[in-house]
Amino acid sequence: MSGGRVSLSRAELFAAIRRDKRLDPEMSQRALAEKYGVHRRTVRQALTSAVPPPRKKPVPRTSVLDPAKGWIDAMLREDLTAPRKQKHTARRIWQRLAQEYSFDQASYSTVCDYVLVRRPEIEAEAREGHRHMNGMVPQVHLPGEEAEVDFADVWVRLAGEVVKCHLFTLRLSYSGKAVHRVYASQAQESFMEGHVAAFNVLGGVPTRHIRYDNLKPAVNRICTGRSRVESERWLTFRAHYGFDAFYCIPGQEGAHEKGGVEHEGGRFRRTHLVPVPDVASLEELNEKITEIDAAEDARILQGRLTTIGFNFIIETDQLAPLPFEEFECGITLTPKADRTSRITVRQCHYSVPARFIGQNVRVLLRGNELLIFERRKIVARHPRLTRRGEFRDELDHYLEILLAKPGAMAGSTALATARQNGSFTEVHEAFWAAARTAHGDAAGTRALIEVLLLHRRMPPDTVLLGMAAAIRAGATTADVVAIEARKAAAQAPAPPEDLDDAGDPPPWAEPSGVVSLTARRAQLPEDKRPLPTVSHYDQLLTRRQPKGTA
Repeated sequence: MSGGRVSLSRAELFAAIRRDKRLDPEMSQRALAEKYGVHRRTVRQALTSAVPPPRKKPVPRTSVLDPAKGWIDAMLREDLTAPRKQKHTARRIWQRLAQEYSFDQASYSTVCDYVLVRRPEIEAEAREGHRHMNGMVPQVHLPGEEAEVDFADVWVRLAGEVVKCHLFTLRLSYSGKAVHRVYASQAQESFMEGHVAAFNVLGGVPTRHIRYDNLKPAVNRICTGRSRVESERWLTFRAHYGFDAFYCIPGQEGAHEKGGVEHEGGRFRRTHLVPVPDVASLEELNEKITEIDAAEDARILQGRLTTIGFNFIIETDQLAPLPFEEFECGITLTPKADRTSRITVRQCHYSVPARFIGQNVRVLLRGNELLIFERRKIVARHPRLTRRGEFRDELDHYLEILLAKPGAMAGSTALATARQNGSFTEVHEAFWAAARTAHGDAAGTRALIEVLLLHRRMPPDTVLLGMAAAIRAGATTADVVAIEARKAAAQAPAPPEDLDDAGDPPPWAEPSGVVSLTARRAQLPEDKRPLPTVSHYDQLLTRRQPKGTA
């Protein structure tokens, strides 16, 4: 409409015309046309039907390219079987039209516009016989049969430093019950440890298969179709727990084959790991995640009427039982300790006790830690490092060397690490400063090292109390610290212990296991026997032998 009137759609216009005619039957078509600023033909259409007639499609204009469209289509159909790098470009088609068909009436841009639209249409027509539609087909998952596994990247503030870690997720397809764990890397040890943790939480193993990407911890080589060459340790692991693996199509095309765990990893990260978790160790973070997993049993998935926990109860009985023995996922290595009292494992460096210098050491590399053994005894434990060239030094491992080289103490990486993780406290710093003031740099440092050696056989808290007492007394020696530490340990209340079936220990039994005879004698019953006497022997003194006898 024009003339300052409000613009109406055709449906609104037809409704207004019919309303005016209904309210005033005497109103003429000319009056209605003038009122709404339309042709009388439009008024007649509105009075005839409330539905506006469809607009007439304009007659397509003829194009200057019409005579050449058949030639262009023929060239594009030739490209269907031509090599990928020898297909017609728009410029080559434009040149051929001029050279072979003497057609130069269309510009190059006109030919480009036509080829841009027509090429996909011709390719689609060629695929018409075997065309497939992109979409998803809903699937049925029976209880206890299937699960899905995937890794997702996650950032963690670990001991004050933001590091990239990896979130392992195993999700049951029927109930949606998921188990999450965070690891320092996606190594095979982490991959298998995640399975073990998940199986222990679930109380069983899926009976049919578990779906995977083509992860390096499991797959050595991708063959045709679904065929894969799996790693030997992964095959052994699967045989131990008794489940099959289903590997998805590589790339984005196979992501939908395990869409449940793909969504679950991102959802869990956004919901529970934002903001960036601030923890002292990955063990602490995984303990929190275990509590979160248990609480999520009350969650209801989209399209379900019952909770995850309720559905998991149904699924529990259908899982295959766990094997009698747990699989050791760690890998055993025997690196050699160098002169710096370090071993190198996966291009990362870890300190070992100085007595192992020049020897091969047995280590167990796990997902989040590295254990160092002396025969069957664990003598050192380090968090697993992942970045090439990283190192982890323990000050205790270098004490024997530092006794002979006290000048190397101040600038040692082990001391810097101890200060960073808080094991070298302000009390240690104060004792060291007092000892150097009293005895000199070398002798004072040796006194500190001898105190640090006390940590191996005495509780750390009592050693700290002993150091504080020695500083107050102005006697900064290891002997004074040891004496004061024992006093502090004796005065401290004994920690509560669970009593076994043998009953309460006797009052004279000391925690160290050494029996104090004085304390034990005080608990004995009173001895009422008469005291011993030597009067019978006095009679021998009264008997004298006659003179002259031998």
